[in-house]
Amino acid sequence: MRSELIGFGTLVQAGKDNPDIYRTATLSALEAGYRTLDTALRYENEVQVGQAIAQSDVPREDIKVTTKIPGRFQGYHEAKTSIIRSLIDLDQAYVDAALIHWPLPHQHKYVDTWRAMIEMRDAGLIRTIGVSNFLPEHLQRLADETGEMPAINQVEMHPYFGQAQLRAFHEEHGIQTQAWSPLGRTTDMIKDPVLAKVAEKHSVTPVEVVLAWHVHHGSVPVPASSNPERQRANLHFTVELDDQDIAEIDGLERGRIYQDPATHEEF
Repeated sequence: MRSELIGFGTLVQAGKDNPDIYRTATLSALEAGYRTLDTALRYENEVQVGQAIAQSDVPREDIKVTTKIPGRFQGYHEAKTSIIRSLIDLDQAYVDAALIHWPLPHQHKYVDTWRAMIEMRDAGLIRTIGVSNFLPEHLQRLADETGEMPAINQVEMHPYFGQAQLRAFHEEHGIQTQAWSPLGRTTDMIKDPVLAKVAEKHSVTPVEVVLAWHVHHGSVPVPASSNPERQRANLHFTVELDDQDIAEIDGLERGRIYQDPATHEEF
């Protein structure tokens, strides 16, 4: 199903000025067919996301809710507090997935955070545990010290930064790649001549081409939009790229646009 290949990012830009837009955008995303909702304690929108879930006609068991533990709540006891706060804000008995938002390697707390998440999963508060923005060395340390790899790693990924090496590590260890900012800086992407050429070839938009590229590579993109028409277009694209298309898009590699998890500190 298409809803298993594309998630909905609830941190829509318009919500920063009007928080209720987080609710209306999430509700319209559910109506459009999205079933994976991506939020985080740091987004300060979990109350509104929970309201949308409650108001939606979609059964709760059909919705997958992901939250994230921010840097200020890293550590064994702090992580448990973070999840409880998210559950209260979302008004949910459990979340389907919880991720460590950033590794913050200089803080040396992400392994203790991971141990707490394993316990919370075993207690039924979390269905699936994973991470966000982790590099292979961070992932390997979790496995070495706890015996368990994350099920998910949500990372920056788009045609300008394809994460080929990290995706290969994920595939080797059974980790699902998810992509935040899957369209990069969207204005740049829709103007890219290679993407425009591929889009024209298939009579689709550059955005549809980028999302199809993600799906081809086994990544679950999590685009965010408060526009119902754009939400539907992002979810229901039909283009299938051929080998030449993929090779040309892979050739756009430029490197990371956003923060480097090896050094970034976000609380």
